[in-house]
Amino acid sequence: MWPIPMICILRAMTLTTHRQTGAAPVQGWAPFALGFRPFFLLSALAAVLLMVLWTLLWHGVLAAPAHYNPVAWHAHEMLFGYAVAVIAGFLLTAVRNWTGVQTWTGQRLALLAAVWLLGRLLPWIPGVPVALVIAVDVAFLPLVAVSLVHPLWQGQNRVNRVFLPLLGAMALANLLSHLQLLDVLGGLGDMRRVMLDLILLIIALVAGRVMPFFTQNVLPGFRATQRPWVERLTMANLLLLVVAQSIPALAGVPMALLWLVFAGSQAVRLAGWFEQRIFAIPVLWVLHVGYAWLVLGAALSGLAELGLFAPASALHALTAGAVGVFTMGMMARVARGHSGRSIDVTRVMTWAFVVMNLAALIRVFGTAWASGAYARWVDLSALLWIVGFALFVWQYASILLRPRIDGKPG
Repeated sequence: MWPIPMICILRAMTLTTHRQTGAAPVQGWAPFALGFRPFFLLSALAAVLLMVLWTLLWHGVLAAPAHYNPVAWHAHEMLFGYAVAVIAGFLLTAVRNWTGVQTWTGQRLALLAAVWLLGRLLPWIPGVPVALVIAVDVAFLPLVAVSLVHPLWQGQNRVNRVFLPLLGAMALANLLSHLQLLDVLGGLGDMRRVMLDLILLIIALVAGRVMPFFTQNVLPGFRATQRPWVERLTMANLLLLVVAQSIPALAGVPMALLWLVFAGSQAVRLAGWFEQRIFAIPVLWVLHVGYAWLVLGAALSGLAELGLFAPASALHALTAGAVGVFTMGMMARVARGHSGRSIDVTRVMTWAFVVMNLAALIRVFGTAWASGAYARWVDLSALLWIVGFALFVWQYASILLRPRIDGKPG
């Protein structure tokens, strides 16, 4: 049986791409008018540059920065660099919508972006103390949380406040991951895997809120099916995975059961949001395919815990697949909507979505099923990832830097 994402991609490629509606050019610049603008642009640029640097590190052309080895740097930067920037941009934008209270803009938003950027740059500057590298890198997520406290407490929906402890847990995972690199912390599981689970938790929370809404808004007559027991199981299951990932003794069968139960519940969840007409709308199908990667990645992770699938390949189903594809789709959708444009994406962006999925498929199944050419599959996957995000930057840089076309704030 072909993987779910491949079926979705092939189906989507046979359908017509919606064309971008014309809009008069807007004069001026607005890179710090709302949180999605700097952080979506920085994350996309980072996705390109981080993968270029990783390829050079992978081939031994470049030495890893102090405090890291090549694999540790790659894992840390994709999680605490790329993914965290996307989350920050989304939350700074969404919280304003949810509460009606303005989040940080202007100079404060620029300061927040500068802290994130310094966290990426400082490890590469010779002579910078490790303590400073860690302090700046760890400071970013607490600052994001601080920026959201006021609007979330002003908002009437208390459920939204769950993002504050989640950001705190991610900051703690970052600090502990640095301490593990310094070999001053033992007895815990890999904090980068804990961070990945926390990112998946945020993706699951966001998906449950926006995917049924997006789909119902675009497809006339469609009503998503949302099952309370699935929603409760989703959150409980992910929290258990976060805890279990922190305890090495739970590796193997206990972890496999958690992953396989999660895969099953998310398959049911995704089926309730699905409607065949999504394949005519790229900005919808990319989100559904991205979430399908989460289902597949969870199943493969369960098999990997039982020794039935390559662990590194299963891991990349969750990272390159679920995180990479879903976040690109969310950035594409949010950036268009919050810049006053229709949600339709260009044909170029449709191909960017396809390329990203191919990158994930090759990294997961090429390396697992044709491991004799492992290095070639990794290189090809990295190249496709770079192309996908380069296309995103090409299509979205001007949208993210210039004011809304409808003249509204943000």
